[in-house]
Amino acid sequence: MVKVIVGSKNPVKVEGVKQAFQHYFDEVEISSREVDSGVGKQPFNNESIRGAINRALKSYSNEFDFSVGVEAGLFSFKRTITGFIDFQVAAIYNGHRITIGFGPGFEYPPFVVEEVLKGKEVGDVMDEFTGIKNLGEKTGAIHFLTKGRISRIDLTRLSVITALIPWINKEIYFGTE
Repeated sequence: MVKVIVGSKNPVKVEGVKQAFQHYFDEVEISSREVDSGVGKQPFNNESIRGAINRALKSYSNEFDFSVGVEAGLFSFKRTITGFIDFQVAAIYNGHRITIGFGPGFEYPPFVVEEVLKGKEVGDVMDEFTGIKNLGEKTGAIHFLTKGRISRIDLTRLSVITALIPWINKEIYFGTE
């Protein structure tokens, strides 16, 4: 039995983490607790990575094999429509080492980024635009933007899978320690 704690009560993040671990471990027990990410409500660039790491570190205790932090944020990229790509970042911690993974990135419509740069959160702008309250705790903006083909659970699952790569390939990442 692998015991995992998620540093968030967001049901989408918890489900994505659960699905990722179930790909590689036969028995998985998932718990969650709300922790402060230590970054702003709308993280940019390295804040997103730091937020995921903080969530993993703050949620960990010895009663778990792994803790997982997930944080979505906007990363600056030149030659894109808005200058920003949204990535979901996952950090996995086992009490000794941290691994990081990213999910697929995508771009928000220009009006969303314009509002975010004025101080709003992506979630609030997308809730208002779609008329779906707490969209980020349901299917996510990605589900709306892909016309139902990809959900936020998918983005979380993939970011956690990429963070799991060293753990499922211990011998080539960590040697025989």
